[in-house]
Amino acid sequence: MTVTKWLPKYRLNQVKHIAPLATFRVAFGIMMLASIIRFWANGWIAKQYIDPDFYFPYLGFEWIQSWGEPGMYILFALMGIAAIGIALGAFYRWSATLFFVSFTYVELIDKTNYLNHYYFVSIIAFLLILVPAHKAYSLDAWRKKKQEFYVPAWSIHIIILQLTLVYCFAGLAKLQADWLLEALPLKIWLPSRADTPIIGPLLNYKLTAYLFSWFGAFYDLSIPFFLLWKRTRIFAYLTVIVFHFMTAALFQIGMFPYIMVVSTLIFFSEDFHKKLWHKIMPIQKPLLTHSSYFYKPIVLQYFLIIFFGLQILLPFRYALYPGKLFWTEQGYRFSWRVMLMEKVGYTQFTVNLPEKNKAFEVIPSQYLTPVQEKMMNTQPDMILQFAHFLRDQYQSDYNSEVEVFVESYATINGKGSRPFIDPAVNLATVKNSYQHKNWVLPYNQ
Repeated sequence: MTVTKWLPKYRLNQVKHIAPLATFRVAFGIMMLASIIRFWANGWIAKQYIDPDFYFPYLGFEWIQSWGEPGMYILFALMGIAAIGIALGAFYRWSATLFFVSFTYVELIDKTNYLNHYYFVSIIAFLLILVPAHKAYSLDAWRKKKQEFYVPAWSIHIIILQLTLVYCFAGLAKLQADWLLEALPLKIWLPSRADTPIIGPLLNYKLTAYLFSWFGAFYDLSIPFFLLWKRTRIFAYLTVIVFHFMTAALFQIGMFPYIMVVSTLIFFSEDFHKKLWHKIMPIQKPLLTHSSYFYKPIVLQYFLIIFFGLQILLPFRYALYPGKLFWTEQGYRFSWRVMLMEKVGYTQFTVNLPEKNKAFEVIPSQYLTPVQEKMMNTQPDMILQFAHFLRDQYQSDYNSEVEVFVESYATINGKGSRPFIDPAVNLATVKNSYQHKNWVLPYNQ
C-alpha cells in the first residue's frame, strides 16, 4: 500500500469549478502589484536593498546579493510585471514562477526585513505555480480560445490548507503565559495608540489588552474552521474584515491584513465565486471538461505530502534547542509567531588586535542602517554575522589576527534588561551554523 492510498482521493481529484481559484489568482496578483507600487513609492527599494553597506544573509544563502542600482529597480519591475501576469492569467506559469523567484530572492537578501507575511507570500506564489488557476477567466484562456472551468479539488484545497496552517500556528503561538496571563506585549503597545479615533480611550485600559489578547488567540485558532462551515461563513468573514482592518489601523504591519482579507475569500463556495465571475465575465453554459490536471503524477502527491509535512514541522523546530525561544530566537523565524513580543537590545562591539596591541570600540551605526542595528541588537545570529563582518574588515585592514567581543543587553516585554551575549566569547572564532548558540546567556527570570 502506498502512502497516497491513505488520502481521500475524492478530495484530491474531485471535480471543482475553477471560480474560487480564479478569484484567488486575481486578488493575489492585484495585492502583490499594490504592494510593489507601495514599496517603490515609499523609497523602500533603495532604503532596504541599495543603500546599506552590509546585509544579513540567511545561512546557506550568502550567494544572494543585492543587485544595486538600477538592478534592484529592474528586479522589482519584473516582479510587478509578473504580478500583473498572475492577476490577468497571462503567460501564467511563467508569471507565477518569475514572481516567486524574484520575490523570494529579494526577501533572502537581508534577514533584517523578515516578516511572516513575506514568507506567506513566497509560499503562496510557489503553490500558484503548481495549480491551473489560468484555465478560465484569463488571458491565457482567451488566447487559446479554450476555457476549462473545472479543476481538481487539490488545486483549491492546498491554498485553503496553507491559510489554515498560518492561522492555527499563529493561534498556538499565543497560548503562552505572557500573552494570556499578562496581556503582553499588547499592554505595552495599545496605550500608545490611545489617539486612535473612536476606540482610542479604551486602549488605555488593561482590560482592553486582555480582551484583545484572548480574542486574538481564539480568533486565530478558530477562524479557518468557521470559514469552512457554511452556516458560520458569512459571520466569520465579517469578523476577518473587522479583525484585520483593526490590526491595520493599530499597528504598522504593512499589507498583511489586506492580503488575508482577500485571500480568505477562497473559503467561500463555488456558487459564490461563480456568481461573482458571471457578473464580471458572463459565459454561457460551460461544459464539464476533465483536464490533465485531474490525474497528477504520483510524484506530485508525494511532493505535497512532504511540503505540508515540513510546513507543520518547521514551527516546532524550536523544541530542538534549549533555552527560552523569545530570548535565543533559535527556530523563531518561519513559524508564524506574529507580534508576540516587544524586544529591545543594545550591543557594543570591541575589536582587539593582540599582535599589534590595539583595541577598537566599534559603533554599529557606522556600517548599519537604523533598522538593521535595531534588529541586530535583539537577534543573536545577526550579532554573530556582524562580528564576522568586523573580523574580516579588520583582518583586511591590518593583516593581523582579530578578536571580536560584545557587551550586549536585551529586554523582553519590558521585564528589565539582562546580559544577552557572553562577553568572554571571541565571536570571531564562533562558526555560524544551525547548532545551539551556547554563547547566548541564559534568560534569568
